[in-house]
Amino acid sequence: MAEYIKQEMSDMDGSGKKRVFYRMRIIDNISTEAFIQSVAQPGSGLNAGEVAHVLSAVADRLAQHMGQGYTVSIDGLGTFRPTLGLVKGKEMDTLDGDEQKRNAMSIVVDGIAFKPEKELIRKTNRKCRLRRGNVSRLHRSPYTQEERLALAQKYLEEHPYMRISDYVALTKLGRTTATLELRAFKSVPENNITTDGRGSGKVYVKRG
Repeated sequence: MAEYIKQEMSDMDGSGKKRVFYRMRIIDNISTEAFIQSVAQPGSGLNAGEVAHVLSAVADRLAQHMGQGYTVSIDGLGTFRPTLGLVKGKEMDTLDGDEQKRNAMSIVVDGIAFKPEKELIRKTNRKCRLRRGNVSRLHRSPYTQEERLALAQKYLEEHPYMRISDYVALTKLGRTTATLELRAFKSVPENNITTDGRGSGKVYVKRG
């Protein structure tokens, strides 16, 4: 039986109101091998080798079609769509600015967006039995948002880059709130904070 957790939301708009959302407590991750075994369970008419082969072929064909500019819809699952970003070390250009424009060599597929079918959501809900879990509260920072911005700027004056974990240690914020706040800081050019890298290797650097 799954558990739901009542999670406190960060007060990003400064309203002072405490808001919450509900999230499922994730027990663990099911590996590919374990998933294949669950599909090829006795009575399914499938064997593990067949399931593994089909999954590998599906992943390969997904990459092939999306790499050619298509979205891919699979009945019972949903639609897969590639997303784009810049290679490491490149800055996003503006729509009409005078700076050098990016070309195809500077742009890469940096993610896959997935939109599930409503039937998959309904089926998951039918198979879900929830019980109440705990309440998760945010870590409170002893600093105001203005003070946290100053801390981040000072850190980047003294270090070549800043990771999310560095900002968490600086401000005592929870990781999710710290991530959202740094994104907000980055969106304001006057803060002189931007990012370098992508995915798990993305760090914050001084805008230069």
